Amino acid sequence: MATTAAQFLQRLDTRRRPDLPETTAGTLRLDIRSDGCTEHWYLTIADQHVRVTRSADDAELVVSASREIFDQLANGQMHLAVALLRNELKVRGNLALLMMLRRIFPGPAGARHPRELGQAALARRETRS
Repeated sequence: MATTAAQFLQRLDTRRRPDLPETTAGTLRLDIRSDGCTEHWYLTIADQHVRVTRSADDAELVVSASREIFDQLANGQMHLAVALLRNELKVRGNLALLMMLRRIFPGPAGARHPRELGQAALARRETRS
């Protein structure tokens, strides 16, 4: 069963996220449009933690898209940059925070970090020597 963006955001906990840079801090608002209504989700990033609340307060970065697009992002079926290039996502504010949002949403199923791939290739090369 696919996860909705709302379910994904509700499950984001406040545990430390080592994939976020220690020096990054800021506020993001996700505006999820559906059936003429807009849901507002407010994310606060600080000290490698993400806190999620429901608020329409101003934020340093505001990202707006349809529920369908956010659901695809939450399931790793759509990459944030692809949605932006297809003009399916509207962004206003600090674009550096958009890169942090990219790290918060999951990647495609089975995707691996490039560093892991490089380490695996190095290990294979060393075993051949």
